[in-house]
Amino acid sequence: MLTATNISAGYGGKSAVESISFTLSEGQWLMICGPNGAGKSTLMKAVTGVLPCTGEVLIAGRDMRHMRPAELAREIGVLSQRTHSEYDFTVEQVVALGRYAHRGSFLRPSDSAGAAKITEALTAVGLLEKRTRPLGALSGGEVQRVFLAQVFAQEPRILILDEPANHLDVTYQKQLFDLINDWRRAPGRAVITVVHDLNLARMYGTHALLLNNGRAVAQGEIRQALTRASLTEAYSMDVLSWLKSMLTQWESEE
Repeated sequence: MLTATNISAGYGGKSAVESISFTLSEGQWLMICGPNGAGKSTLMKAVTGVLPCTGEVLIAGRDMRHMRPAELAREIGVLSQRTHSEYDFTVEQVVALGRYAHRGSFLRPSDSAGAAKITEALTAVGLLEKRTRPLGALSGGEVQRVFLAQVFAQEPRILILDEPANHLDVTYQKQLFDLINDWRRAPGRAVITVVHDLNLARMYGTHALLLNNGRAVAQGEIRQALTRASLTEAYSMDVLSWLKSMLTQWESEE
């Protein structure tokens, strides 16, 4: 579905990621992990075309740089770290923006099929009854679900998320990741997620790319990529022992 080859990018002439390559196949959920400053978000900005880079990104065998914006939007949906809208839109209006790739213009009204997709997306995230509410009246977790519904309404084949669990409590984190996991299971779909929480990565990911200092430390199936050795190399500490010690603290309370 997506192949990234020798991706290098940075800021102000300083490299942030160097020669990163990976592939994403149908049904996979690729977790991009690593410590702060590892280059995770930079890599995603490069892959989605937000940040100039060297290397090549192919989507279904086509060079992403040669695809029109509307074409690209039908292939890739991006959910960034957003907790508000710059405009006082209703929930339904925000979700409707995801239909741009299928309308060809913001000014062209949505057809019945588009309206059905908006309703379907709102139903999937459990916000159909709040469709007429202003976005500013919702909680942070609900706002994140609104933007997820917007991406669902876009009908991409690949979903790319940058730290979607930021600012969410554990209940909303589980709700959000369960929704994404349900979406991923449909035919012809795959997900890439930048994530700090290794527990979420391990629980939901099928594959992982572990970064440190802009380079790949390990990648592959989740069990092979996130090992004690690779995590220790990336984080300069025995991460697995630390996670187990925290679990032991909880178990001792029972």
